[in-house]
Amino acid sequence: MNIKNIAKTGLLIGFLYFISVVLLILFSNNITILFMEIITMFSGLYMVLLTISLPIDKNSKHNIYRLLAIIFVSSCMLLTNSMHWINIIVIKPLIKNGINVPEYFQIGTWPSFIMAIDYLGWGLFMGLAFIFSGFNLKLSINIKWILWLNGILCLIGFFGVIINNNLWYIAPLGYGIGTVIICIKLLMIKNEELS
Repeated sequence: MNIKNIAKTGLLIGFLYFISVVLLILFSNNITILFMEIITMFSGLYMVLLTISLPIDKNSKHNIYRLLAIIFVSSCMLLTNSMHWINIIVIKPLIKNGINVPEYFQIGTWPSFIMAIDYLGWGLFMGLAFIFSGFNLKLSINIKWILWLNGILCLIGFFGVIINNNLWYIAPLGYGIGTVIICIKLLMIKNEELS
């Protein structure tokens, strides 16, 4: 799969995520929550694919940055997918069967053990993955600053939760809107520059 197709896939996932958020706000039922969780899990997998596919400078002496980016984005994917699977196959059925599950084990409430792990994945690990991804891109690829800005936004959202839970919503600007911007920029780059 080439980087252009990966960028198109990113735009599709970004669009589906936006639709899932709108549906969740409008209807907020089990089906819209499930749809959003599935899109979130696909997003985690997609972010690993995108990070691995970014065109790197083969002459760079700093390949450790690429390795760190892949480790952090993979950690994000593993954490978020684990938490959403636990929510889908364990917590939701328990609640449906009338078992009182404490809020600190539920997605969507704060403080919550599961939300903390999700924030760790998308805030800290995704933020670090974006930052390290920017270090050894090809010089002709001008998305380095976008990657760094996305990483900073994710980290601000992650650490902002300590002050106020609403500050978390800075992070989705990085991993959500920022990823769509990266995909658009990748589609605008000439194929010769990507090889």
